[in-house]
Amino acid sequence: MKRRNIFTAALLLAVAAAASAANAGERWTEENAAEWQKKQGWLTGVNYIVSDAVNSIAMFGKTGYNPELIDKELALAEKLGFNSLRVLIPYALYEDDPDSLLKTFDHFLAVCGKHKMTVMPVLFDDCTFGQDSIAAGKQPEPTAGWYSSGWSPSPGRKLAEDAAALPQLEKYVKAFLTRFKEDSRIALWDLYNEPMQKDAADGKTVQSLPLVKKCWEWGREVNPSQPLTMGFYSGQKELNKIIADNADVITFHCYGSKRKTAEEIAKWKKYRRPVLCTEWLNRPLQSRIADILPMLKEQETGSFMWGLVNGKTQTHLPWGHRPEKLPYTGVWQHDLFHSDFRPYDERELEIIRRCCLPAEGKQ
Repeated sequence: MKRRNIFTAALLLAVAAAASAANAGERWTEENAAEWQKKQGWLTGVNYIVSDAVNSIAMFGKTGYNPELIDKELALAEKLGFNSLRVLIPYALYEDDPDSLLKTFDHFLAVCGKHKMTVMPVLFDDCTFGQDSIAAGKQPEPTAGWYSSGWSPSPGRKLAEDAAALPQLEKYVKAFLTRFKEDSRIALWDLYNEPMQKDAADGKTVQSLPLVKKCWEWGREVNPSQPLTMGFYSGQKELNKIIADNADVITFHCYGSKRKTAEEIAKWKKYRRPVLCTEWLNRPLQSRIADILPMLKEQETGSFMWGLVNGKTQTHLPWGHRPEKLPYTGVWQHDLFHSDFRPYDERELEIIRRCCLPAEGKQ
């Protein structure tokens, strides 16, 4: 009897696994991806964080969510002709209160919709620039002179490297994908921003490859109507192969010159799928609007530059900037507007309008 029960249990598990595999989605075909691109048109916008937030926990948290300011800032973006935003979602808020985060994000999508913008949510992020305190609640104020001093990774190195944490991270990924899998306000899903980055504290690489693999598995199980992607950003061969084998559409980061960006576009177009540059704009490194944006449009490559309104992330400073280097007198790195909404360079805004606004909307 005991042996029969064991056999029955094993059979039921096998049936369940087969059913799950049957229901799981598959990587989009090149034709599916091309049809998506035709429907979406040229996606152009920014990596967005509201100017009064030091990180995404502050942006979406109970103590910091500021839809009125978001509305004002997105009005600026809409007037420039932007139609999409890339936004980082903080796992810490889901861990603290899943329902609250999902409702807040839904409200954020409504504000974006008001300004005719779709969203590319980013579910995980290994980047950290100044601190590794990852908790819901009021966030630290920025340290003057420190680029992104309060930036918080998601879920953070400890959880990203912990196999025992995978079940709880799976709930998070599937909760978002399931809730918004048919939502037209979502353009595509970026499962993980720059996995296996080096930790700013000790310079060691975050060992998040197992989580990367699980992200694709969980994404296919939910099978959303929007494509899944993960951005190429480094020369890590194993990571890049996983991305190349799974991405529905190709996304990449490039903060280099016009020539370097053109080389990257050509490289990724060989995959014969839609291509989007989901991070660029670094004026000190010659990644400039006048050079890059018209080229991205001509090449039908999606464009998400870094930043809209400068604020608590202090991304006008270059990477690695510290307080002892103040005052900073160099070239402004990211963003288009000062915190009081004054343009950094009106000539840049005119280039954006020419590229992004429909003919009838240009002034």
